[in-house]
Amino acid sequence: LLPRAMSLRGDVCVLTGACGFLGMRLVKLLLEEEKPAEIRLMDKHVQPDLLHSLEACRGETKLAVFEGDVRDPDLVRKVCRGASVVFHMASVIDVYDSMEYSEMYGINVKGTQLLLEACVQENVASFIYTSTIEVMGPNSKGEPIVNGDEDTVYECTLKFNYSKTKREAEQRTLLAHNELLPNGGRLATCAIRPMYIYGEGCRFLLGHMKDGIRNNYVLMRTSLPEARVNPVYVGNVAVGHLQAARSLKDQQRRSLVGGQVYFLSDDTPHVSYSDFNHAVMAPLGFNIQAKLPVPLHFFYLLCFIAELLCMVLRPFVRVVPPLNRQLLTMLNTSFSFTYQKAKRDLGYAPRYTWEEARQNTMEWLASELPKQRKEILYK
Repeated sequence: LLPRAMSLRGDVCVLTGACGFLGMRLVKLLLEEEKPAEIRLMDKHVQPDLLHSLEACRGETKLAVFEGDVRDPDLVRKVCRGASVVFHMASVIDVYDSMEYSEMYGINVKGTQLLLEACVQENVASFIYTSTIEVMGPNSKGEPIVNGDEDTVYECTLKFNYSKTKREAEQRTLLAHNELLPNGGRLATCAIRPMYIYGEGCRFLLGHMKDGIRNNYVLMRTSLPEARVNPVYVGNVAVGHLQAARSLKDQQRRSLVGGQVYFLSDDTPHVSYSDFNHAVMAPLGFNIQAKLPVPLHFFYLLCFIAELLCMVLRPFVRVVPPLNRQLLTMLNTSFSFTYQKAKRDLGYAPRYTWEEARQNTMEWLASELPKQRKEILYK
């Protein structure tokens, strides 16, 4: 593991998307373990009660709030001024292609570019970009990857606007590595590619739970049991980001880690997306459909018809189908990656076991269950 001496104590850390699912977890981890001089929380909206919840573990660290948009060049320059490390987690996540491409491109790509430029202008030493497994695919043929790594060659033309924009933002991040700063230093960048992230606060899990409640506590199956993936727990993803920041601060490791991408997974069992939902919700009394509601090829046909109808209606009204062919391919393709490179270069090791991660997630879902039931009842 990395030497404990290499910490972010006394640093000024910027977190974009700080109030998101992963952002909040990383803020708490930094406060508890690193004691930075200042953490700048940048997000579109920052709830006052959220800041209040951090008071107990804040210690001497100053918490500064920057509300606004990553597309605002004056704001991003201001938030980067005097900072030493930027964790760029803010992005639009959209696997339904419900948002206009130009809007998503503006946030995911142009926002990243503006931040990188601000880092250079303001002498920021390190930049860590939160990418996604989806920059790899799966491709439209649904060709599997089992325990892939950063050197795995995989032919893929990305179909999702989300995947395309994340891929371009990741590339721009890596291209900015080693850029000369006004103070004579160099910017070091790296990109983290987590698997599907789960845990307390995961809105996708909440959505599946809600659907299951409506379906008399039977979870819908949208993926074949053999289409195995390896989700990753949010607490471990936060640890991976911290290890990346420590590595970029370490002058000996900086040249090794800078300009690199890292897959981030943990020891969560390899299961299909649908069976994963069942694994965390079974203790709450949920069952799961044994088989897909219709054969997979027929499912594709239904998605195609739905997409066609939405395309016809688009000039008049924007309708988004609940499932599209690319999402169905993603849900039914074995796609898993190891964290060995992150272990070797960053000193990353999962801090939470599968049992702990599952228990924490299940307890959070249990606390949300009455609220979700109530919402469904009164709708």
